[in-house]
Amino acid sequence: MKRIFKFAALVSILAMVLAGCGANNAANNGQAAPEKVKLTIWHNWTGQDAKAVTMRQLLDDFRAAHPEIELEDEGLPTDGLKTRLRTVAAANEMPDLFVMWPDAMTKEFVKGDLLQPINEFIDSKPEWKDNFIPNALDGFTVDGGIYAVPMNLAPTSFIYYNQAIFDEHGVKVPTTWAELETAIQQFNEKGVIPIALGNKANWVAQSTIFSAIADRVTGTEWFLKAVEQDGAKFTDPEFIEALKVLQNLGNIGAFQEGFNSIDETQMMQLYSQGKSAMFINGGWALGNLVNNTPKEVLDHTHITILPAIEGGKGEPNSTSGVVGTGLGVSKKLTGAKKDAAMELFYALGGPEGQKATLDSSTLVSYNIELDTSKAHPLFVELHELMKSVKIHPVYDSKLSSAAVEVINNGLQELLMGGNPEDIAKKIQDAQAGALGK
Repeated sequence: MKRIFKFAALVSILAMVLAGCGANNAANNGQAAPEKVKLTIWHNWTGQDAKAVTMRQLLDDFRAAHPEIELEDEGLPTDGLKTRLRTVAAANEMPDLFVMWPDAMTKEFVKGDLLQPINEFIDSKPEWKDNFIPNALDGFTVDGGIYAVPMNLAPTSFIYYNQAIFDEHGVKVPTTWAELETAIQQFNEKGVIPIALGNKANWVAQSTIFSAIADRVTGTEWFLKAVEQDGAKFTDPEFIEALKVLQNLGNIGAFQEGFNSIDETQMMQLYSQGKSAMFINGGWALGNLVNNTPKEVLDHTHITILPAIEGGKGEPNSTSGVVGTGLGVSKKLTGAKKDAAMELFYALGGPEGQKATLDSSTLVSYNIELDTSKAHPLFVELHELMKSVKIHPVYDSKLSSAAVEVINNGLQELLMGGNPEDIAKKIQDAQAGALGK
């Protein structure tokens, strides 16, 4: 027994000596042990749609490939993430990396000295930087500093419709605004929900419906002037008219009762269950639709844009949208932690991340060929549609955060019978106040 103990002790001592030698050899060879870093990332990849599942898989793959990095990720629904980011921004307590939106949010965070530019990093990879679609980086560029790259393409307003329901009730798929109003009336007479809406998270009506309607009525040039409070105001007659167009949809029964009390997921469930003929949502909805809609509905689903509005000043063959969300990099990151963050940044937003996103039935702002033999037919339809459709600004990408909150709440009120002129004045006051005008 003593011999066994002595042998065990000898083995233990030998192991420690060898370990020490190994460490000394590594040091002598200039091989320092990798520095352990902890990295935090906040995102909105929380659902079971293909895009969210893909992005979470990329995070897991990064963890497996980088045991020296402790990656802590936190997922929040889109509206919750936006609110949380602005809360921590006020206290200068940003996570290391975070999903953020172009234009207004990027500008606000740069003004708050919360972000660091990534020019040097992307300039070091010209084969990546030069492969984005034209103007893709503009929304993330402030005074020459580039602060993110888009990780998708986000048109926000499409009509998804069930051709079988249209055919069953003899309703024409609308190509004019008058035809849309007629279709709404006909579906109501047949006991079918014309357009499912879930506006509990109050950005939905603004982003997916009103931004497109408003541009149809006012045109993009007017809107950009109103944003800058330079020659246009949200109390102007054309904007009042845009509010009235949306309100009229509510008045004629376009949406089911209780639309302000159900969310985007429940809205899509109404459609997937065959209870509504249409729903209006962004390109991101397709991944959810493909994953969670029964075949008998999915096989008859097609995509189009909102019809032109007679007398409107906007481009009718367009949809509201942005080039996509990006990743903000905290101003506080330096050294090994910054290096680790940029490595994750590239894994998610670089060529492989862009390909994984496209393969998840999600549009990208990156020049990459779609393999139509592998893609779902509905995504191929969307991909082809986007080749001929222009993108105009979505309201919440350009307005100040104060005005966004006011318009989102105001549209909920509008659809419940609120006064368009009063709501327009609140939006005007919020935007003017944010600009100090």
